[in-house]
Amino acid sequence: MTDSRTGGRILVDALVTHGCDRIFHVPGESFLAVLDALHDTPAIDLVTCRQEGGVGFMACADGVLTGRPGVAFVTRGPGATNASIGVHVARQDSVPMLLFIGDVDRGMRDREGFQEVDFPAMFAPLAKLVLRIDDPARIPEYVARAWRTATSGRPGPVVIALPEDMLCETATVADRPPLAKLETTLDPANFGAVLTALRTARRPVAIVGGAGWNAATGATFADFAERWGIPVAGAFRRQDAIANDHPAWAGNLGYGPAPRLVRRIRDADLLLVIGARLGEATTDGYTLITPDHPGQTLIHVHPDPAELDRVYHADLAIAADPSAFARMLAQAEPPAAALPAGTEAHAEWLAWSTPAPRDVTLDLGPCVAAMRDRLSGYDTIICNGAGNFSGWWHRYWHYGWSGTQLAPTCGAMGYGTPAAVAAALREPDKLAVAIAGDGDFLMNGQELATAIQHRANLLVILVDNGGYGTIRMHQEREYPARVSGTGLTNPDFAALARAYGGWAETVETTAQFAPALDRALARTGVRLLHIRTDIDVITHGTTIAAIRER
Repeated sequence: MTDSRTGGRILVDALVTHGCDRIFHVPGESFLAVLDALHDTPAIDLVTCRQEGGVGFMACADGVLTGRPGVAFVTRGPGATNASIGVHVARQDSVPMLLFIGDVDRGMRDREGFQEVDFPAMFAPLAKLVLRIDDPARIPEYVARAWRTATSGRPGPVVIALPEDMLCETATVADRPPLAKLETTLDPANFGAVLTALRTARRPVAIVGGAGWNAATGATFADFAERWGIPVAGAFRRQDAIANDHPAWAGNLGYGPAPRLVRRIRDADLLLVIGARLGEATTDGYTLITPDHPGQTLIHVHPDPAELDRVYHADLAIAADPSAFARMLAQAEPPAAALPAGTEAHAEWLAWSTPAPRDVTLDLGPCVAAMRDRLSGYDTIICNGAGNFSGWWHRYWHYGWSGTQLAPTCGAMGYGTPAAVAAALREPDKLAVAIAGDGDFLMNGQELATAIQHRANLLVILVDNGGYGTIRMHQEREYPARVSGTGLTNPDFAALARAYGGWAETVETTAQFAPALDRALARTGVRLLHIRTDIDVITHGTTIAAIRER
């Protein structure tokens, strides 16, 4: 299109050209020209949220599910600072995302005007790239650059500031076609060295998931791992890297992993790491696998060359897209007999992920098992924020292929509910389930209003123990019985959900959960189960009383 258009119109047209079909936002006067252009753009679904933190989380979750940048619009100052949490999550999760911020007029810059923030300075540590568009004629150029940057190499967030007067100014400029994602070429010589190392290894273990990983990659790699007999562990909160019922799956790393899996990692003579950064959570503070990993060969495959050898010394550092690397592995001739470790590790994980009964009034282990009996890991998207409550699902839920787990690797609270809203809108044929703690839920529970407004179909499992449980656990470990600042007085969450327009029940015993779940699943729309638990049962493996005794 080459007619004269406003900056707002040029921007919306550029997003449509690049395949954007949904925008999450809280409206602001600084980008009214964009909202006006969206009024006449049926190709884009505009999701109006209740707080910019929810906007950022929804865009981040949408980026996970589509592999395209999740797109968010917020206003300057308070809007941008609220949305920054989503940028941080997208960066640490390696998720493509575009955050557009309506900014002060160009002529007012650097006067500390109303709600003015230096966005390049603010977002530089959080985003892959921070841009400001001062000329509407250059909008197509900037959008193409931002889209490619967000999706290439290690995916991540790009922040774009939009001066309000620029969006209202007109220009005559052609739309720019989308740029293909830059792919890193795999060197066949490096791949030959990988096969040699794999054929000579006696105790190899793979750690997968992260940048550039998707369902097709997981299926291809899982078949390779099964034919070779290599146990496959998911990096922290990458439990859907391969379907958990696949015979190569060995479990997940992170907080509270299976002890036998930890032993396998320690005893491995070769670690094949694909997509994962080997961050603090995955490596238990860089101790389970140390940066120099003596006695172990490390093959590290990552789409971003800058990530390789940044923390970990790799014996083979390979800059490659995980999908291309998995396809080459799948074409390699397997050994005459698969190693037994793959099936052994899967059997160990099955035992670990089967809940044993505990003598407590409400036991979350059987509750997860009841969910597994009624819901498919392939057709359910589990969305959770941060808190000890998530540990039960991390241990006992069986995930399907990539896109069935939405969980922030940076441990951000308040993520689960807005992520479930985004998942429900993006994948209406699946059931989005938000798993939230009481403290976690109240950080973004207002997005239930967004779910109702946009007719989202989702289920919330709200675990209420009357406290910030993870911090209480650490507090009891360091200062036993000296409880300070971690208790919570909560509302009636079931009544709150009904006030929003949803259906809700309260569950107080293990026996009550399955029937309540059945009633919830028989309905559509927003449903919430308020699960009251005892804070003494602080994790799936211990109690506060036991922590105090130690």
